[in-house]
Amino acid sequence: MPASTAPRATKEPRISTREPASPRAARRVRGTRRSRRANAATGLLLGCVLATASCASAKTAPNASTQPGTGSGSASAQSSSAAATGQSSSAPSTAKLTPVQLAGQRVIYSFTGTTVPSSLLKLIREGEVAGVIFFSSNISSVSQLAAVTKELDDAQAESPVHLPLLLMTDQEGGEVRRIAGGNPTQSQLTIGQSSDPAQAAASAGTGAAETLSDAGLNVNLAPVLDVYAVPGNFIDQFQRSYSSDPSVVSTAATAFIVAQQKGGVAATAKHFPGLGTAPKGADTDMEPVTLTEPLSQLRAVDELPYKSAISNGVDLIMVSWAVYTALDANRPAGLSSVVVQQELRDRLGYTGVTITDALEAGALKAYGGPGQRAVDAASAGMDLLLCSSGSVAQGEEATQALASALQGGQLTSSSFNAAVQRVDALRSTLG
Repeated sequence: MPASTAPRATKEPRISTREPASPRAARRVRGTRRSRRANAATGLLLGCVLATASCASAKTAPNASTQPGTGSGSASAQSSSAAATGQSSSAPSTAKLTPVQLAGQRVIYSFTGTTVPSSLLKLIREGEVAGVIFFSSNISSVSQLAAVTKELDDAQAESPVHLPLLLMTDQEGGEVRRIAGGNPTQSQLTIGQSSDPAQAAASAGTGAAETLSDAGLNVNLAPVLDVYAVPGNFIDQFQRSYSSDPSVVSTAATAFIVAQQKGGVAATAKHFPGLGTAPKGADTDMEPVTLTEPLSQLRAVDELPYKSAISNGVDLIMVSWAVYTALDANRPAGLSSVVVQQELRDRLGYTGVTITDALEAGALKAYGGPGQRAVDAASAGMDLLLCSSGSVAQGEEATQALASALQGGQLTSSSFNAAVQRVDALRSTLG
């Protein structure tokens, strides 16, 4: 999500690592996850580190917000294959689900405080939850966080869906770290300005994977691929952009993605097609934002880093809530099939998982409540709906609306199942 001061989309660090016995278990889990991705990722990482890198200066300022992401070559390849064959590697897990359970496989929940609500645990056990997002307000200590992730995993073990939950947070680096004290410590801007952005970004990606894995998380809503246009603007003011040079952003972001996914944590490239031209104060978390850059610039600059991220197998792409007049002047990107289907999937060839920004964002004030927004986003081609307000009821409303739209024919079973299959394929690589 855009970096705002809003608690839900911008909560800061939580702490990582488990209790004395837990780190060993976490390392075993990381080893399993890494082994599934290592073959494909190793070669990609070497290529990224050797990629040409140049630096661009930028302005920075303190911050307290941000948004989500993750990726992996093997997962993207599997999801592409699943969509083509009409099956997923986890088909037996979802083949006999009810419409509500099926809808739940597309919804990411959130909660308030440090104790998991019994209502959320019940939904997980009933097979109606795809994952959970965490903010700093959900964390009080290392032991508490370890207990929370274990509690969620235990509930999922009782679910009819035999796939791991997608447990995610924003760990971009610098000021945007929900896990306090965890890696990466450098901001993306600092990495982009370093003498070797590719190497620095790869190190950051490895550090992020270790931090999240030790905390029991498997998805990072990072890195940010926005190419800032003006120093001090919306995305640069908090040092969240690698550079004003799209080639530097492409090199660094790809290195981060490959390294993190090699470490067993899915990466999320955000915020497609780019918030680099958003002026300071233009925050979609708070209000509607319209960007008017020409299509030629949008594709040559803002979308350039996505080409490399996609070719290197990023697991997830988060789509912005801004309106891009060059693509669709009438709807926010995440609610536009022109942006999601035609631009991202058809033109750029992306076959992995798409995830919305915060469904409660101020940019969507004109688009009804959580249910209507979820259906509109799904209609546009978004796979996962991010309900990050801190209310379990928000996720339930989105899930019920999706199920009703599926049963009523507003959402076709073929496109709905394809979305679930892409998500299933990703989840199957993270267990």
